[in-house]
Amino acid sequence: MPHIELQDLIDANDQPFVVIDREYRIVAANQRYSEAYGVTPDAIVGRHCYAVSHHASRPCHENGEQCPHQALFDHGEAVEVLHTHFHAGDQPERTRIRGHALRGVNGERYLGEQLFPLDASVGTDCDAMQMVGQSPAFLACVDNLARVADSEASILLYGESGVGKDLAARFIHARSARAGGPFIVINCAAVPETLFESELFGHERGAFSGSSGLKKGLFELADGGTLFLDEVAEIPLGLQAKLLRVLETGEFRRVGGTHTLNADVRLVSATNRRLLDEVDEKRFRLDLYYRLAGIDVTLPALRERREDLSALAAFLLKRLAGSRRACRLDATALAMLQAYEFPGNVRELRNLLQRAVLTCQDGVIRAADLHLPVAALPPQPGAGAQPLAEIERSHIRALLDSHAGHRSRVATALGVTERTLYRKLKRYGLG
Repeated sequence: MPHIELQDLIDANDQPFVVIDREYRIVAANQRYSEAYGVTPDAIVGRHCYAVSHHASRPCHENGEQCPHQALFDHGEAVEVLHTHFHAGDQPERTRIRGHALRGVNGERYLGEQLFPLDASVGTDCDAMQMVGQSPAFLACVDNLARVADSEASILLYGESGVGKDLAARFIHARSARAGGPFIVINCAAVPETLFESELFGHERGAFSGSSGLKKGLFELADGGTLFLDEVAEIPLGLQAKLLRVLETGEFRRVGGTHTLNADVRLVSATNRRLLDEVDEKRFRLDLYYRLAGIDVTLPALRERREDLSALAAFLLKRLAGSRRACRLDATALAMLQAYEFPGNVRELRNLLQRAVLTCQDGVIRAADLHLPVAALPPQPGAGAQPLAEIERSHIRALLDSHAGHRSRVATALGVTERTLYRKLKRYGLG
């Protein structure tokens, strides 16, 4: 048992806190830990930390995780890491762990672990979808989103098409002080330029041909909550100055109106394009970029978190099944998915699984049911791996063939807008 002063130190901490010795044994826990996880210190003192937190028979670094214990006792470093714990039965809990180097009365070294559960107040459910994963890249992203949610700053989400930027925006709103307010979404790529100003700021009756009544804009509707600008790079250049003025002053007028209105709105934006590149190409205002990117967060592509693919596929198959029994992937199908680069990310995975559910037999999805393009197959021994751009080009070409050149269907299959597909077709010479 560490010196009584160490126990006093952790008891004064307002986060769950445990003390662990060189042999991975828990030697103390504070009252906050007991309250958070419903166990008394006597129930865990003397047990191995990995047995308590992971229900495992060996240390977490032997299972591929970054381990605060190994960092302290082998390298003398106190680190902060992200783990998935199973303190409460079999329910996973994403937890940020901050390591501390502690000394006992005789100078012996201990590891202090301060725990920050990421899902303590709000889960990751978002409407009918869910953010699923336990990989280091995913956990780091969720932790980052949870931290920025507490801020009132504008947030810019960057990630490839299909990574789940809409889910991330909803997660931020749900974790913020504005959770009780509205969450309003506009897809900037889907609104015609002639209607964009009216959509954002509203219009008065008779403001233009066809405007038969007053319409509130999305800024008004989002008052007290969050406005999510998806595909923000698609905002017409001529309207960016008007949006900038609203962000700077908080004031706007409806189209055709004379009264100045105010709205208290937290802005979250998302794009799959580097906005600074758009600035260099004179397609996006630099001053607007700095207003939108108060804090920027990059969401990992699916190929950067392959460890999550099995759990994510199982979750999606369960959603697709509804009240019916869910299909499952056999080993060959899972191996093929693990080898695929997923240019369309999670959205593409969902579309592939949705099609496979319709064609598989006996509730088992096999490799042939996935209908992946030839470019998706693992390279043969001795063959070099294809560049990502070539894989994407081959995938789009295969989709064009399977959908008889119908671009809107190809765009839906990829999970991108037709405008984005058109740029890809031009880039790869497929137009």
